[in-house]
Amino acid sequence: MVLTLFCSFGLCGQSIDTVSIRAAVKRQMTDYPLSTLQDVYKSFYQEHFGPGHMISDTTSVRRYLLHELSEMEETATPYYYEPTGSQGAYVRVYLSAVADSLITSEQLLEAFVESANSWQKPDAEWGDKWQAIVKVVKENGMEMDGFDTDLPLLNEAARNSQAVHHSRRYNEAYHPHYRIVERRIFEERLLPLISK
Repeated sequence: MVLTLFCSFGLCGQSIDTVSIRAAVKRQMTDYPLSTLQDVYKSFYQEHFGPGHMISDTTSVRRYLLHELSEMEETATPYYYEPTGSQGAYVRVYLSAVADSLITSEQLLEAFVESANSWQKPDAEWGDKWQAIVKVVKENGMEMDGFDTDLPLLNEAARNSQAVHHSRRYNEAYHPHYRIVERRIFEERLLPLISK
């Protein structure tokens, strides 16, 4: 099933594959059963907006990455990488791939910085896309703790295109440490090293 989004200024021309959304949310809840709606929001937001704003100061980004690696608790994620959202336009590359010497911190940093600096504005409005995601979650009875409390806060965040952190439950259970990398960059540069 495909849902066509109507934006505030007319037809966006963006269709959303609701089957893929359902599969992505199901994957999230299977792999990370303590996820909340906030964690679902974060995954789809990362797919929509990528790693964030342009990065001009790579020195501080490198320093923070190295600090995070030195302070990192053992992650409870079962993967070295995983797609964001339902289309996998971006990939979460876990720092465990660096800790296990599959890739270097410099290789991850370069891929992350290039991904951030090459981001292009998506066709669909985030608020509209978020409402389509919520509709799929509700229609498919995908239960999550705190859903009714989280929903109005996340709807407000979506209206303002705001990022959110992982939920406290998620952080405490899974200790996620990763960087967001554009899929093409990941497949060309990092995946061949991680897959060896």
